[in-house]
Amino acid sequence: MEIIGKFLNGAKLLKPRIFKDARGYFFESYNQNTFSELGINARFVQDNESYSARGVLRGLHFQKGANCQAKLVRVLEGLIEDVIVDLRLGSPSFGHFKKITLNGEEGLTLFVPRGFAHGFLVLSDGAKVFYKCDNFYNPSYEGGIKFDDPSLNIDWSLEGLNLSLSDKDSALASFEDYRKEPIFEYGK
Repeated sequence: MEIIGKFLNGAKLLKPRIFKDARGYFFESYNQNTFSELGINARFVQDNESYSARGVLRGLHFQKGANCQAKLVRVLEGLIEDVIVDLRLGSPSFGHFKKITLNGEEGLTLFVPRGFAHGFLVLSDGAKVFYKCDNFYNPSYEGGIKFDDPSLNIDWSLEGLNLSLSDKDSALASFEDYRKEPIFEYGK
């Protein structure tokens, strides 16, 4: 496993060493010792998997307070545009976003630190996304920001897609509303 990208003061893109032959492939997707050597010391306690059809956009989500989460995100099948937004007040990249294309063939893994909003858009016919979390999900502590918030100005790859959002994601708060009462502080 190697880091092939660092951005937004803590997020990392990781590439596994994949062993392929005529039978298929093998790679180690997670090893606590290896991740610790790469500076990722989160203790993951929950695994989640979702399947979404083409055009589904999930996000931008986060957990607040005591339920704040870091995530390791990987696509098992399909192709997504993954987006993270730094919500840590005082961070040099506060309010900035990063888009990354992830697919089920490369095994790339995105480490999303605590204090970030996360979402993705499915670009293929469907996508199966797997992610580890370092804290348990609690619906009382969930939060989110609208995917199309004008102050974030995220250029989602929507051309040719029939966008599909959940009712919950359609009603998320604006980034300006979040700025009035930020919940994450950089370095804490």
